[in-house]
Amino acid sequence: MTHEPKLRVTGLHKSFGPSRVLCGVDLEVPAGAVVSIIGPSGSGKSTLLRCVNRLEEADSGEIFLDGACITRLRGKSLDAVRRRIGMVFQQFNLFPHRTVLDNVTLAQRVVSGTPPAEAAERARALLARVGLQEKADEHPARLSGGQQQRVAIARALAMEPEVMLFDEVTSALDPELVTDVLDVMRRLAEGGMTMVVVTHEMSFARDVSDDVLFMDGGVVVERGDPATVFTDPSHERTRRFLDRVLRP
Repeated sequence: MTHEPKLRVTGLHKSFGPSRVLCGVDLEVPAGAVVSIIGPSGSGKSTLLRCVNRLEEADSGEIFLDGACITRLRGKSLDAVRRRIGMVFQQFNLFPHRTVLDNVTLAQRVVSGTPPAEAAERARALLARVGLQEKADEHPARLSGGQQQRVAIARALAMEPEVMLFDEVTSALDPELVTDVLDVMRRLAEGGMTMVVVTHEMSFARDVSDDVLFMDGGVVVERGDPATVFTDPSHERTRRFLDRVLRP
């Protein structure tokens, strides 16, 4: 008996004009697994995540969530799927004129129709989970970049997603702020959240992932368990990339 992965992508293609960004990408993510995607800038990593969350429309290929094809859903059916797949971006995209608590409760109230008191209770619990319970009444401008990114994670979690996508969420942060964000992600992984992480943080990919994909030129060049990919990659292109990014 085979078990359908939580998320499955088959033969995904995406072009922007004459530029081919994804060239037949396949991806499988079992429930509760963490899959990290590494590779040089421009390799198609972020576009893959945006296609999975249907923020970009793939030219061809299929995307399945719990075995159900979500590639061509529209309207309310698509909205329902997006609530099941949370995404956190490189930029925080918080509403500057709203408090932290408002930022976390807004989608709950507007999209899900959650009563304000219930939304606020959930938001405060999530802010405590990311270590920011004392910042609920602050505005984003008074927070550090790392704190804002943790608010963005809490906001995504507020919709109770089944899968979380992280798109280079630490790349806009000063180095000393990265650790707090990665610690939140590590705790999510330990709690069994299904995660797909596009990252330049090689230590996170090596230590937390169940599977690592190396992408270049819109294709998956190599995939495997972290120990194999990082210590004994089978492709020369993977070796050259890791030699460069891991060089002391």
